[in-house]
Amino acid sequence: MNASEREFADRYGQWALVAGASEGVGAVYARAMADLGLNVMLLSRRQAVLDEVAAAIRTDTGVETRAVAVDLSTHEAVATILEATSGLEVGMLMYCAGADPRYEPFLANPAEVAAELVRRNCIVPMELCHHFAGPMVARGRGGIVLVGSGAGFAGSKNMVAYCASKAFDMVMAEALWAELHGQGVDVLGLVLSITDTPAERRMLVKRGILASADDTRPIPGATSAEETVAEAIANLQNGPTWFVGEEFRKQEAMMRSLTRREVVQVMLQMSDEFMGSTTGLPG
Repeated sequence: MNASEREFADRYGQWALVAGASEGVGAVYARAMADLGLNVMLLSRRQAVLDEVAAAIRTDTGVETRAVAVDLSTHEAVATILEATSGLEVGMLMYCAGADPRYEPFLANPAEVAAELVRRNCIVPMELCHHFAGPMVARGRGGIVLVGSGAGFAGSKNMVAYCASKAFDMVMAEALWAELHGQGVDVLGLVLSITDTPAERRMLVKRGILASADDTRPIPGATSAEETVAEAIANLQNGPTWFVGEEFRKQEAMMRSLTRREVVQVMLQMSDEFMGSTTGLPG
């Protein structure tokens, strides 16, 4: 372990717990934690995919990895995670689950569909923060990263529960930072705009914007998972909130000058431009 890795491990502890670690930003963050000397526990629904990611990280970095399949929208999710982490010093919690693959009107599905999303995006991360923050405070070190979305700025169609849940995540991260940053625990609400991930590409295929998930052309205006993780690590101590991407930070600053109605109208326009059925990648 080199000096920078030792310094990072000393600040955050022995284990990183990454929810949503099978692909995209979560998988890249898990590998980055391993590169910095932390052992990694990976969470997502798909055991086989998780096992592959964990094995690759272990082979490439030499750290200890564990892979736990768990559906974060269920009532049993937290109990499963707490049992799996029993006896481990979790010094970094990164919650990166919560994408909404449906993009459908609120009334198109039973209310339980929205409730499951809220459970996954709000209740489970809140309970995990409560469980792991206490020992972090007692040790005087640790880190919590909650991944949010620009959808949390304001409501927009086809994303009723998702927008609301991501607003909750952003404010929860800010409130946790207010309570914990003076006690040695770094808290960062990492707010993403369009991010080039497998989940985003599957959504674009579903909407007819991409012909195939195998289309490797960059998504216009999207930030890569690697760029996102690099900004997260560079700003762990710059909480409470970090908006990923220079263009996104400009948009966020512009929205601060608008009324709430105007912000909703901007969100509608952006949603129509990016998710409308006539929109496509150039070429």
